[in-house]
Amino acid sequence: MELKRINQDLTVCKVKELAPEALQGEFCFVGKTDEELSLVCLTEHVPEDTIEREDGWLAFRIQGILDFSLVGILAPIASLLAENRIGIFAVSTFNTDYILVKKESFEQAMKVLSEAGYAIV
Repeated sequence: MELKRINQDLTVCKVKELAPEALQGEFCFVGKTDEELSLVCLTEHVPEDTIEREDGWLAFRIQGILDFSLVGILAPIASLLAENRIGIFAVSTFNTDYILVKKESFEQAMKVLSEAGYAIV
């Protein structure tokens, strides 16, 4: 399986409302529930009225379009990283999954995954 590095600094944050500037850039993920509105965006586009924020994330994506019938794509990656004490924040789009890792653990995560047979591009 091929994993593509995303060379952008990302921030995970909780916001009151979705500001248009947060949607700029190549990467933005929004999650809304009855309890909160969460946003993952480029660090340079974090809204000023953010309630809470966690900076310092980098990401990689599982390459290709993943059919909804596929099972067990994300779990082995998450388990492998957990075994190596590397925390993740995962988000998904219609096509694929994205795994965020704190910047200080990112190179170690790439090494662990590469050694496990994942191709890193």
